[in-house]
Amino acid sequence: MESLNNFLGTYKSTVNTALENYILTHTNDGRLRNAMLYSVKAGGKRLRPILLLATMEAFQKDPEKGIASACALEMIHTYSLIHDDLPSMDNDDYRRGQPTNHREFDEATAILAGDALLTLSFKVITEDERLTNEEKVFIINKLSTASGPRGMVDGQMQDMLSENQTLALNKLEAIHKDKTGALLKFAVLAGAFLAKADTRQIAEMTKMAEALGLLFQIQDDILDVVGDAEAVGKPIGSDAGNFKSTYPQLLGIEGAVSQKNYYADISLASLEEAGVNGTVLSELIAYLSRRDR
Repeated sequence: MESLNNFLGTYKSTVNTALENYILTHTNDGRLRNAMLYSVKAGGKRLRPILLLATMEAFQKDPEKGIASACALEMIHTYSLIHDDLPSMDNDDYRRGQPTNHREFDEATAILAGDALLTLSFKVITEDERLTNEEKVFIINKLSTASGPRGMVDGQMQDMLSENQTLALNKLEAIHKDKTGALLKFAVLAGAFLAKADTRQIAEMTKMAEALGLLFQIQDDILDVVGDAEAVGKPIGSDAGNFKSTYPQLLGIEGAVSQKNYYADISLASLEEAGVNGTVLSELIAYLSRRDR
């Protein structure tokens, strides 16, 4: 896993620096900027931007071309976390080991910080001199689809509507394909597109990303039951407290682990079909399957 650790360390640092620079460049000094930086600098794995860059690396293309798109993706992910934590949604007090944005500031500031990150993400893409106009249009189109009313936002809506219900497995997976999986799928799709992958490879990478999104969510659900609160960065058992259906609830812990391994196998098989097995992506799948936070 040494190559993965080196990749994660290098590009996490690169993304962190670029994110902060984008915000400092495109905001006025004051409370809104502080709230945006508070959540962006709270830590996190930077999984989504790193997955985009790792996909480019797997296809032997320079990941530097994807930095702006990766940062835009992370801005949208961060905005979604700020809004998810609000009292009107998940009502969480802690995120990544520190008070949530609305607890540190207030609800109105948190909403505006999320709005600002969402809109800034698309400005960052339009001003990226490394992308052609055709590439900018593609990235904006796919990112808005993944994060919008047929992607992440609708997934959140369906997740809220499903509280206090016991869902069938296929319904639960449909929710998480949108809520969690849509941005992960975009990361892989964008990386493959910028790396000039062919149509067949992009189809296989899309299949890989869909399975990876479900794997990621299952591990999240498992950690909400058996994880360490300090490592996870928020209280354990919040899903049960919010009366949400989860994979451990439906399948038991052993069944959830088995389902997770099933999706890991699909992910790895798709990488092989795309001709990029044995790359940093293979290591990333293994890492995400056994992560503790």
